[in-house]
Amino acid sequence: MLSSTYRKIAADGIWDNNIVFGQNLALCPLLAVTGTATNGLGMGLATLVVITASNGLISLTRHLIPSEIRIPIFVLLIATLVTLVDILMNAWAHELYKVLGLFIALIVTNCALLGRAEAFASKQPVKEALWDGFMMGLGFLLVLVALGAAREISAAGTLFANASVLLGESFRFLEITVIPNYKGFLLMALPPGGFIMVAFLIVGKRLIDQKLVQRKAESALTPIPAEP
Repeated sequence: MLSSTYRKIAADGIWDNNIVFGQNLALCPLLAVTGTATNGLGMGLATLVVITASNGLISLTRHLIPSEIRIPIFVLLIATLVTLVDILMNAWAHELYKVLGLFIALIVTNCALLGRAEAFASKQPVKEALWDGFMMGLGFLLVLVALGAAREISAAGTLFANASVLLGESFRFLEITVIPNYKGFLLMALPPGGFIMVAFLIVGKRLIDQKLVQRKAESALTPIPAEP
């Protein structure tokens, strides 16, 4: 059973303070690589690994880092981890590496990673920092996959196309033709389509948040029946 602290961190990372919906960060890779759900999954997994590892490493060494030069050191640590992920993806997932290209290296410039390092990891114990990094990364991954899936279905009528080529033969089960004989909608595969779909997702989240607040207020006003 997770403690209230860990539940709060999980809720922040996945929903309340989501990198995209709550902080409006990482929009460049979000729009650039989410032409398909497969690309979004690959980029999301790479980011999840980097942000989790960087949070843990920074928390572990936080007492050794002089406060005056902490930001350059944080960037150096993040850059080192991104380089390792970049090399490993090139070696073990080369087809996906060719698709994502420069955006893997640009994880270094993702303000969300540096923000979590400064705001959370540098001030918290290792377990909490790792959990925060994992949940922030998971929240970002879910948005990437959701956006990629929405764009891919509306653009081509498929879901997780070429997953077996980009991620390996074991991922072939993900490949689905959602709309057979679909002629396609090119706009959704282009950057403007990404902006449009992100707007729909943000609006949807805010409507859900409003409903949740409304339900909470109504439940608070509901009188508790007196015991006989």
